[in-house]
Parts: sequence; structure tokens; C-alpha cells
Amino acid sequence: SCLVDAEQQLSHHLVHPPTANESTWPRSSSSCITTESRNKAVHSSRSPSRKDSERVSTNLSVSELERLLYTGKTACNHADEVWPRLYIGDQDIASDRRELAKLGITHILNCAQSKWRGGAEYYAGMNITYHGIEAHDSPSFDMSVNFYPAAEFIHKALTGGGKVLVHCTVGVSRSATLVLAYLMIRQNLTLVEAIKTVKDHRGVIPNRGFLRQLNGLDGILRESRMSPQS
Repeated sequence: SCLVDAEQQLSHHLVHPPTANESTWPRSSSSCITTESRNKAVHSSRSPSRKDSERVSTNLSVSELERLLYTGKTACNHADEVWPRLYIGDQDIASDRRELAKLGITHILNCAQSKWRGGAEYYAGMNITYHGIEAHDSPSFDMSVNFYPAAEFIHKALTGGGKVLVHCTVGVSRSATLVLAYLMIRQNLTLVEAIKTVKDHRGVIPNRGFLRQLNGLDGILRESRMSPQS
């Protein structure tokens, strides 16, 4: 599959994500808060390790990326469309079945999955495809293991004509991190381009550890684009 090939290529610094720029879009649904909760991790062996994704340096430091994130739009709603048919949102919107139906959401990626909260069963009868990830919003948490599985989930949903909500508790760190990874892996954007794209529609601020891992992924993807084809 495309995912398996891309991940194998990444491990050899030979990634070739497809390009597919799309037009702008404006959509959202009511306001959000400013902190995130932490949950337990589920690891996937199918993504590069954090060591891999942090080993290649890029032009911007984490501090410079943070400055970029703090410029421009800082407000956020319960859900904001940051890429055509791709929304970043919070737990409130994820719990609002009526609003989800109004938005036409067909796929949900929950980056704050917890045994204490409803998962796929909550959306029974709504024809929603659900995927949950238990992730801590902590700089020490290895979110890079989720980059490729999340990107593949989003990619399959969008190419199938679906609408995707990627959410965590507040919708500014965990969910934003995986959407940025998707834009880098599947839409061939650099990290800076991905941040600017999302920031045009929603204020987000991944924690420093997540930014460091995204920076590493950016370096690997940049290096692969400069490598000769084999």
C-alpha cells in the first residue's frame, strides 16, 4: 500500500508523498479553551521512531516555530476547517452528535482516546468511522509513532470524499500535531507551510516536544526530496 511504501521509504530517507493542493475554505463551529489533558499512549510499530524523526536538523528552531505559531490567528472555535473537509476540534464538538451531523462529519480521529470516555460506540447509528489514539499532551510523549497511521486514516477518508474531524481535549496541541504531520506527509508541505496553512483558520500550539518531532520529520522529508531516486 501507499502507507507501507512511504514508511519504508522514510526509513531509507526516500519518501515521495503525493501532492494535491486545494483551494481555501471557511467553516467553523463555536469557541474553545486553552489547556489540554493527558492520556495514556498506544504505540504503532509502523511509524518511524522519535529518534529517527529528531535526528535530522532543519532551518527553524523550536523557539522560532513557536514564534510563528503565536503570530496571526490565535482564536479557535469548537471546530475549524483547516484544509478542505478536514477539521481540527475539541472534545465539546466531538460530543455534540447534532453538530457533527450538521457539519457532515464522516470520520473522527480522537487523539485523546480514554477508557473513561466513549469511543466508537458513542457514534453508533451515525455512519461515522472512528479511530482513537491514547496520547499524552506532554513534551516527553512520543507522538511520532502516530504520524503515519494518522496520515493514512485522514488520507483515506478525504480521498473517499469524507469529512474528517481530528480532535483532542482542546484542539490545539495533539490534534494539531497530527494534522500538521498529515499535511507534510500526504500534501508535500514543509512544516512552516503546514503551520501557516492551519494558522490561517485556527490558532494552534503543539507542545515543544511535538514541535521537535515535527521538525525532525520535516528534516527527513526535506532530505528525501533532495536524495536521488533509486
